[in-house]
Amino acid sequence: MNRIDLQNRIAIVTGGARGIGRAIAERLLASGARISLWDVDAVALAQASSEMGTPDTVQTATVDLADLASVQAATTATVAAFGKIDILVNNAGITGGNAKTWELDPADWRRVMEINLNGPFYCCHSVVPHLITNGYGRIVNIASIAGKEGNPNAAHYSASKAAVIALTKSLGKELATANITVNAITPAVIATDILQQMQQSHIDYMLSKIPMGRFGKKEEAAALVAWLCSEDCSFTTAAVFDLSGGRATY
Repeated sequence: MNRIDLQNRIAIVTGGARGIGRAIAERLLASGARISLWDVDAVALAQASSEMGTPDTVQTATVDLADLASVQAATTATVAAFGKIDILVNNAGITGGNAKTWELDPADWRRVMEINLNGPFYCCHSVVPHLITNGYGRIVNIASIAGKEGNPNAAHYSASKAAVIALTKSLGKELATANITVNAITPAVIATDILQQMQQSHIDYMLSKIPMGRFGKKEEAAALVAWLCSEDCSFTTAAVFDLSGGRATY
């Protein structure tokens, strides 16, 4: 593992209790950062925290990303624990199941948008003022190749991730002179528990689109995110980085 220097940096990772979020948090921690894990699952959060580090290196907050007040409270708790925030990784997300657009339950559409789009917006809304005060920041949004291509039977998920890409580009331009970069990654399928939310036919479809013939690994996503969180990523903002095994065509 190539070590990236994140000494003295404070990083928030949403959805940090498991899967890609936990892998990202572990990689940032190994690079010297202290981590605030945010997740809606308090039990998984407590387990991850106990396994990953000590109270002076890993802090947790149980957060409902669909609730602005909950996000604001978690932001306040993170600053109280560590004194500042340098890095925000908006990782948490849900798939919302699979159905054709006209058969989607509107409640499922709204819930996916609440978590996948409103959640990152609320996090940025709450955290960015702290980054501006610090005069430094790195924001990484976990979007999806579905946001660029639009997966069939997943219009809600695809639309939410396309919106995250647009949010990244808008915010990156707004903060371009503030020493704060904002970038997104667009993974193809990463092998995590999120696959349990999908029909097998949809999983098979997505695998068939990847020229490398395999799903991505959460450690591969974490490695890319770690660089985007570093000082070395200094002249790249409002950009999208593919992690698709060759699937991406633009």
